[in-house]
Amino acid sequence: MLIIVGTNVDAQNTFSISGLVRDQKDGLPGASIYLSGYKIATVADNDGRFKLTNLKPGSYDILVQLVGYLPYSKSVIISDKSVQVELVLKENVAQLDEVVIRADPNRQKYINQFKEFFIGKTPNALQCKILNPQVLNVDYDVTKSTITVSTTEFLVVENKALGYRLKYMLDHFEYNSRTHIIYYSGHPFFEELKASAAKKKKYIAAREIAYYGSSQHFFRSLYANKTQEEGFIINKMIKIPNPNRYPQYVINTNLEKIKAVPEKTGIRQSKGKIDTALLAFWTKQQEMPKTIDKFSRAEVLTDTLVHYFNQNLKYISYTDALLIQYTKEKESMAYSKTGFWIFRPLDVPENEISVANLTGEGVRFYENGGIYDSRSLLFEGYWAYEKVADMVPMDYIPLAKSK
Repeated sequence: MLIIVGTNVDAQNTFSISGLVRDQKDGLPGASIYLSGYKIATVADNDGRFKLTNLKPGSYDILVQLVGYLPYSKSVIISDKSVQVELVLKENVAQLDEVVIRADPNRQKYINQFKEFFIGKTPNALQCKILNPQVLNVDYDVTKSTITVSTTEFLVVENKALGYRLKYMLDHFEYNSRTHIIYYSGHPFFEELKASAAKKKKYIAAREIAYYGSSQHFFRSLYANKTQEEGFIINKMIKIPNPNRYPQYVINTNLEKIKAVPEKTGIRQSKGKIDTALLAFWTKQQEMPKTIDKFSRAEVLTDTLVHYFNQNLKYISYTDALLIQYTKEKESMAYSKTGFWIFRPLDVPENEISVANLTGEGVRFYENGGIYDSRSLLFEGYWAYEKVADMVPMDYIPLAKSK
């Protein structure tokens, strides 16, 4: 799943978030304050006070970083007035006498898997590097076949494809090798890499490609009711009975018949042997999925799909799964080799296709394309392929709209 939290809603008035960064006693000067998903930041003054200005109504996550203290995050909602907050940091005290140094021979293997599932396998991912992998705490649960990763410090990722340095407060990461489901959530802050004019031009071109067709682009256009104009077609991926699987009652009847033990009659019965070929056939039938996915040609109308949740949020709820085509870009050769691809009828163009599965009753989203609840959606297809290496800030403005 792609998880980005943050918002920005158009309004004529702008507001501020101000306040105090302190420990249990005093204000903390020099603390770095960031807005998650943005390039907006400031530093606390000598008294620990700060102010972030020119903010539009919406929901924001404030991130705080200071050497010697644990990273801190706080959610803030701006509605119709500026907000004041108090941010209390906890010391990052290492209990050296309790530390047990234990070499894990599998650590590098798990970190490599984390990089693949967190940063991705796109061409942009090849130009990304985690600068401080030592801060990663990695654990593998054999009983659940699950890798979990956490950190008590900001993870720093240098993206030389898009020209960003990300400071990422990783809340949670897990990968289940049985289900192949990846979930991660956290708070990224974007810093511009220093670059020459020629390199900046390359960064801008790469950012445009990364943004267009992304889930962020889709939800922005969905909020503005401009999905068709922006190049998106919304269909459904529906579940239908598997035509290659017998009905369950037929499978059960045959399995019971094959496995039935004949009564002892004192007479040798050659028919008492189990037919292994038949047993294998019906066992395979039992293991087949009861349903398969079908590409539905009926187009989903946004007028019936999207509803207002409140003044800053919109809401969608649907059955089956949304199948989203982005018609202005074709799927790349690199993508076709990953196994993320979605089945399509032969007459459907090779547009980028993603599937959005609901994990609950619905999903709330902001005007800037941010998702309110990161666990509300599970992506397949192109959006599952693109991960942190292809992220742009939540306040990213495409070239066509910045002119």
